[in-house]
Amino acid sequence: MTYFRQLPNIQYENFLDTSTGSQDFLTTKNIFLRAKLRDDLQNNFTVFNKYVIMGDERPDQIAYKLYGTSEYDWVVLTTANIINYQNEFPLTSQQLWEYVTNKYGETGANDIKYYETKEVKDDSGRLILPAGVIVDENFTIPDPDFPTSFINPVLGISNWDYEGRINDDKRTIYVLRPSYLNIFLNDIRGISKYGVNSQFIDPNTIKGFNSKIASP
Repeated sequence: MTYFRQLPNIQYENFLDTSTGSQDFLTTKNIFLRAKLRDDLQNNFTVFNKYVIMGDERPDQIAYKLYGTSEYDWVVLTTANIINYQNEFPLTSQQLWEYVTNKYGETGANDIKYYETKEVKDDSGRLILPAGVIVDENFTIPDPDFPTSFINPVLGISNWDYEGRINDDKRTIYVLRPSYLNIFLNDIRGISKYGVNSQFIDPNTIKGFNSKIASP
C-alpha cells in the first residue's frame, strides 16, 4: 500500500533500550494523520462513480481495474470513506461463513432469525403488500383474487440470510474517476506538508514532544 508514502515524517522520542539520551529520536511516519474527502465533494457525482464490489474482490484488485495498478488500493478505501476495513468492507465468502458459524454455530446458521412479507399484487398488478415487512410466522391477509380465502405471504429469513444481506449492503461504494486521480494525489501530497511551527524541521518532518527534557 503506497498510502504510507504519502504521510509525512515525525521524529519521535526513542524509548528503546538503545536510546543514547534526550536528543535521540526515531524517524517514523506520522500515522496520526489521515486523509479524508472534503465534505463538499462527498456527493459530487461528476468526480465519483458508483461501484459494486463483486464476489471476493479486494481493494487492490479494484484499484488495478480502475487505475492500472494495485498500489492505489488506499485511494479506493479513502474515496469510499472506509476507515475500519474489517467492519466496513464486505467479507469474502469464506470470512462470512466463518463469522456466521462462530456467531451462531454451524447448525444455528440456518435457524430462522425473523419472518418478513413477500410482495403481493392483484390480477391488475396493483401492489397489495410490499416485501420486506417484518411479521409473525402466522401472518395472513385476504387473498386479493379470492377475498373469502386467506394467504400467508411470509418468508423465513435465516441467520445466514440476515448476515449475508448486511455484508451485501457494503458492496456499493463510490470510487474516484480515473481522470481525477492525479488531481487527488497532488492534493494529498500538498495537505501532507507541514507548515512552519515550533516542531518544524522541514515540510516533510516535525519533531515530537521530548519527555526526557524536564519543564522549567
